[in-house]
Amino acid sequence: MPDLEIEVNGGVVVYEFVGPENGEIVVLTPGGRFSKDVGGLHELANALAEGGKRVLLWDRPNCGRSDVQLYGRSESHMRAETLGLMLRALGVERVIAAGGSGGARDSIIFTMRWPQLVRKLALWSIVGGTFSTMSLAQVYVINELRTVRARGIEGVMETSGAAGGWAEAIAANPRNRDRLLALGSEQFERVMNRWLDAFVPKPNEPIPGVSDWEFDQIKVPTLIIRGGEKDYDHPKRTSLEVHSLIEGSRLIEPPWPEDAWERAVAASLAGTGDLFSPWVLAAPVLLEFFDEP
Repeated sequence: MPDLEIEVNGGVVVYEFVGPENGEIVVLTPGGRFSKDVGGLHELANALAEGGKRVLLWDRPNCGRSDVQLYGRSESHMRAETLGLMLRALGVERVIAAGGSGGARDSIIFTMRWPQLVRKLALWSIVGGTFSTMSLAQVYVINELRTVRARGIEGVMETSGAAGGWAEAIAANPRNRDRLLALGSEQFERVMNRWLDAFVPKPNEPIPGVSDWEFDQIKVPTLIIRGGEKDYDHPKRTSLEVHSLIEGSRLIEPPWPEDAWERAVAASLAGTGDLFSPWVLAAPVLLEFFDEP
């Protein structure tokens, strides 16, 4: 299907459906500030569609061709709010939420904030721990704060990022230039300071910006794919912690090689592969989980 657009909370969100119209809807969310067209994501979506699911892919705010938006407790909280409002506007009553890396965090928070919309939850490559959390602070916030303080919002609009940046957001959607200018340097810095707090490692936060007690809000069947032994960006320990905090959740061994993430990073840097290309290997276990009563 072609891309569709919907206005949510004053900004346009670009999305598409993959799979049969009568299939149960699975919201599939990637990580980073990557678009829904990032390599590897459609491959998993197509595999789930072959299993009868109707997959919703969406450009989260600040990703791909959607409008930039800057509000909320954290960027993931803002995206979770956007997804809930979008589904409500589309008349979608229940979904399966599935995501990896930053998409896992977005899906967790979405399930906490919109429990009535979620039937099941599937997570993999979950970010947490000191190293990966502080790494994300640099990727998403620290550079932006340095730039806006030195060069204003005009400088911010020229920044690029390996996981997607503001220059890429403007190139994909020229409206974003005017939206950032309208926001202005002062408000941009204020939001970045607030979002930075989510990436300050805290002993009671297993994932950035979410306290351990908040996981009590997740009451749906949850599948968690264990993090890799040497995956320092998505630590094994974090997947175990999240599993321990979501009552009744199921933790399974990864359906890809133990070093799949390390290989994918190397291939991406070399231009010979995509970060999320291993994800399609999860399709069989995900479909089995989705179809369980």
